[in-house]
Amino acid sequence: MFYKKLLLLRYLVNNLCDNIKFDRVKSYSKIMNNYRRNFLKLFSSSYLFFLLPYNLLHSTTKKIINKNLTKEQKKIMLNEYTERPFSSPLNNEKRKGFFHCANCGAKLFASNAKFDSGTGWPSFTESLPGAFKTKTDYSFGIKRVEYHYAKCGVHHGHVFDDGPTPTQKRFCSNGLCLIFKPES
Repeated sequence: MFYKKLLLLRYLVNNLCDNIKFDRVKSYSKIMNNYRRNFLKLFSSSYLFFLLPYNLLHSTTKKIINKNLTKEQKKIMLNEYTERPFSSPLNNEKRKGFFHCANCGAKLFASNAKFDSGTGWPSFTESLPGAFKTKTDYSFGIKRVEYHYAKCGVHHGHVFDDGPTPTQKRFCSNGLCLIFKPES
């Protein structure tokens, strides 16, 4: 797929060079339309060239520490996919303890920060200090804030501003990214 896009880009660049010839017979508007069309072809294909392999490039910057991750966990953590709602057994977890990263085992959330948001994913009002870094995500045509664990860089979910008081935050997490360890 990547190779085909590279060939398409090369083809468009070559055609652009062949088609940009000054012909005295053509009118000025025809020449400008031809330039505009070629420019748009080149610009749109070069834009796609850099945009489409983003998941491949992005997933290589993450550190896989747990070699026993399932395919689904890797898909969510490395390529920023989302698990199906209401599929996580952690939705019903009520015991005291901590939620850890499934990749590196670090503590992320305390169980007293968990609440039932009705969304189908485990939700928390706050994370442990310094656990996450955030970035803006436009993947569904809307602006969302995505959070990744600060040390290993894997994707865990999104943060919304519709949580309960006092933080008004809802850390909506993929259950497959978390491991619950009860207090002993």
